[in-house]
Order: sequence, then structure tokens, then C-alpha cells
Amino acid sequence: MNQKIIVLDRDGVINEDSDAFIKTVDEWIPVPGSIEAIARLKKAGWTVAIATNQSGIRRGYYTRATLGAMHQKMQSLLAAYDAKVDWINYSPYLSDDNSACRKPATGMLQAIENRFDLSLEGAPMVGDTLADMKVALAKGMQPYLVRTGKGERTLLTQDPILKEIPVYENLLAVVETILK
Repeated sequence: MNQKIIVLDRDGVINEDSDAFIKTVDEWIPVPGSIEAIARLKKAGWTVAIATNQSGIRRGYYTRATLGAMHQKMQSLLAAYDAKVDWINYSPYLSDDNSACRKPATGMLQAIENRFDLSLEGAPMVGDTLADMKVALAKGMQPYLVRTGKGERTLLTQDPILKEIPVYENLLAVVETILK
């Protein structure tokens, strides 16, 4: 793969997560080290894409405009490091909608492949949920589970697929490993 690309989940990986959903720009708070981690990837020549389930839109908790404002906040924080996320893909759907673009379905990852005209096979994906790990494996990617967000809860499921997946404290720890 000549283009180095990484796919990140958002809530629980880049920003703090909440079972009550992240509904406002003020509730969007970066996980310590995550902004620096993305900046380090960018400085090392990586393409950074986000694939995030955002069912709060469908539930009526926030609007697409509010989601856009959250992403603008993230990009502004990255701009201080002269960095930015290259592409953000989100699914506003609920699990019951059976959408092809809601993780663990592979639609968002397929869209990233189409957008950058590449295969994600072998590329790293960082997430904090079983859905993130399942979609990464379904696309032949290298999943990394972080303990932030719902990561600790995911580990408690003791799902058999987790046996082969490396676990890190947070996104910065994953990035430090990848950039070694």
C-alpha cells in the first residue's frame, strides 16, 4: 500500500464518549493525546479518515449541522498543529435500520476506499467497540482496540475475536506503536 491510510472511530477514540450521546459542541472534548496523535500521523505522511456511527441524528438528539460544528471544533484543534483529518464519514442510522453504512456493516469503509481510490486491506483501524473491531476484520484491516470510551466495556464482553486484537491505553499509544 503506497498511500498510508488509517481509519479512526470518533467517540471514545478521538473524543470522550457518553452513554447519553455527545449532543453539543461543548460536550465534544478530546481524549487526552488524541489531537496530538492525529497531528503526528499527518506529519508522518498518513491519510486520516474517520468512520463514525452517529445515530443521535436519527434519534433527534442533535442535527447534522451540530455534528458539522463538532467536526469543525476538532479540525480547529488540529489546525493549531498544522494538521487536519482528511475525510469524515458518518452514519446517522440506528441498528434497526439495517443500513449498509452503519458499523459493523462495511459501507463507510467502502466509501473511504472509493474516496481515496485504494484498498483498506492491511490498513490500521482504531476503535473502542466490538462493531469497530468487526468491521475492520471484515475489510481485512488491522484492528486496534483502545481502552478509552467503551473500550474497557468491550474487553469485558470477552468476545472470541478480541483474542487476536492488540489493546492500547488510547489513540496516542496506538499511533506511537504504528510510527515506530
